[in-house]
Amino acid sequence: MVKIGVLGLQGAVREHIRSIEASGAEGVVVKKVEQLEDLDGLILPGGESTTMRRLVDIYGFMEPLRAFGREGKPMFGTCAGLIMLANNIVGYDEPHIGLMDLTVERNSFGRQKESFEADLPIKGMADSYTAVFIRAPHIVSVGAETEILAEYEGRIVAARDRNFLGCSFHPELTDDHRLTQYFVEMVKQAKQVLV
Repeated sequence: MVKIGVLGLQGAVREHIRSIEASGAEGVVVKKVEQLEDLDGLILPGGESTTMRRLVDIYGFMEPLRAFGREGKPMFGTCAGLIMLANNIVGYDEPHIGLMDLTVERNSFGRQKESFEADLPIKGMADSYTAVFIRAPHIVSVGAETEILAEYEGRIVAARDRNFLGCSFHPELTDDHRLTQYFVEMVKQAKQVLV
């Protein structure tokens, strides 16, 4: 069984653990850098990207997170986690972790009170998937190797770049675990290659 961590510094951690377990993998809340060594994959949850960045710096996670992704271990960023993974953020001089080849824009869909759900097709996964958007970013553009998986009203809201998966919405807030299952399969495949 693969072991997938959820960075537990801030955000919807327990909901991701529930979704990982429902997808047949072991879920671990990650609060210490040393825990990364035992993981096959990692989810960076939603929350507030500026706060998350500050906590990542305080607890010394930045370089270990970059090393984790560079080793080929899969990482999945949802909402703020997508912003953390992006190698370019509109209005900012430098990225956070910066491993995923795409540009994101923060708070693209309005404030908290303008949160909404939308049914989207997700390439290779679902004809219809209910996505929950809360102060969501969107993907402005992607690199040559990055695959667009979903769009909403002309904006890219999910993409995959090698071992990195990112989405603007919160897959952990519904009982539809298909996106988490997709990530679990990415982790299984990567583990076979990395062994």
